Amino acid sequence: MTIKRFVVAGNGQDVPVVNEIMQLFGLDNGGFFPERLIPGDGSFATDTIVVRSHTILVPRFAILTELFYWREDGALACRIRRAEAEYADEDRAAAAKRLLKLNVLILMEKITSYKPSPWGILRGVRPTKIVHRLFDAGLGASEVLGRMTRAYAVAPDKALLVTDIALRQRPFLLAPKQAAKLVSVYIGIPYCPSRCLYCSFPAYILPNDRQSVETFLHALARDIEEAALLLEHCRCKVQTIYIGGGTPTSLADEDFSRLLRLVTAAFWSDATREFTVEAGRPDSVTDAKIAAMRAYGVTRVSVNPQSMQEKTLNHIGRKHSVRDIIDIFQKFRRAEIPVINMDIIAGLPGEDAGDMAATMKEIAALAPDNLTVHTLAIKRGSLLKANLADIPLPDENETARMLDVARQYVAKMGLKPYYLYRQKYMTGNFENVGYARPGTECLYNIQIMEERQTIIGIGPAAGTKAVWPGSWRLASVYNAKDVTTYIANLDSYIKQRRQLLANLFADGRRNS
Repeated sequence: MTIKRFVVAGNGQDVPVVNEIMQLFGLDNGGFFPERLIPGDGSFATDTIVVRSHTILVPRFAILTELFYWREDGALACRIRRAEAEYADEDRAAAAKRLLKLNVLILMEKITSYKPSPWGILRGVRPTKIVHRLFDAGLGASEVLGRMTRAYAVAPDKALLVTDIALRQRPFLLAPKQAAKLVSVYIGIPYCPSRCLYCSFPAYILPNDRQSVETFLHALARDIEEAALLLEHCRCKVQTIYIGGGTPTSLADEDFSRLLRLVTAAFWSDATREFTVEAGRPDSVTDAKIAAMRAYGVTRVSVNPQSMQEKTLNHIGRKHSVRDIIDIFQKFRRAEIPVINMDIIAGLPGEDAGDMAATMKEIAALAPDNLTVHTLAIKRGSLLKANLADIPLPDENETARMLDVARQYVAKMGLKPYYLYRQKYMTGNFENVGYARPGTECLYNIQIMEERQTIIGIGPAAGTKAVWPGSWRLASVYNAKDVTTYIANLDSYIKQRRQLLANLFADGRRNS
């Protein structure tokens, strides 16, 4: 019988935990199984699987999980697995959830003969954070590798990748005293020249109405000024600045230059180590903007072709050519911007491993300092998601081959993986990996992903994340995604950010 959904028997609190794993298998959440029914009696639909879990306290804390389901021959079947807690540094509540996930994953893989993810039970965006916690606890690299594969069912190659990345990041992470004094700043520009097929970011086509742009820029300037005053009050300095979006370079030349001037005046100091501007769309970059970036001390730019195939650029809604990408890249090189990043996506419509090889050949010839290899994520709110039935996409096996081609080229280019994150709805449940020539790693990317530094968010959809040094506890506030709402409620967002940082420094750790 085809299994379409799951239900949980015995403990309704297990439903969201089980759901995290069942989503990997494409099963609908049927909720809580009525207590008056007993799974062993077979009183459930033939397209449903029932999950029941038991807590065992002696001789060792363990979780025993049963999965009841109907076999193809019509017989009722039950699979059982018991997993014991074995790590002294894991509290019982966390162990219970992890063991339940592990049991459900392993049993479902046996029932379906399908391994849905190389990341095992990990569903979060930042798997490297787990590795850093283990390193902080004193574990060595071999112990971390064993923990990742055994406790989380992560595939050995992914466990090695994430451990290698965390080791590479360790020198860049701030000590608690540093984290109390240094922050990073993100400024979000919500405009783009056009909307890409796969994109669900809060971005809008740059308005032709000059007054609308001026109104936004006025609000953004106030947001920047208030953030600068707040940091001065807290006696914090800015380590990295990141202007993203959207496409910041979609602004007019004069507006773009004014933005850089304002940002530099507000945040640049002797502590600033990096200033990144996303210049992802070559059709939005002019000689004047390149000159402005150089004049105001931009140290890193991101040119994001996503593919070096003309057919793909047309398909995904780009308004530029491969030649345009090459020309802009070379202009940035001649301008001596220290670090150039490029982004590509594996799994784009109509592409295969051969297309990835052709793209990587072009990129290798340009020799960027950083390269981020994304896996296509089919995001809610994107044009791709809305028209999925009419758009041919490579399957997860072909996407895996594409990622392998990219890794081979990256190795030949001398780039090393230095940050990683995952997203929902990614093809094959893979990952996004940033690579860098040693010495050119993007500090902001490391800080935002590992959440060991307070990040000040400015602009629509930007979030401010306050991080408590040492405990690394995190609290966040977010600005509205919609530009009109952001402008209308700016006072409220400024107040929320001010209160968040007041809480951060309220325990007497204000810098002296």
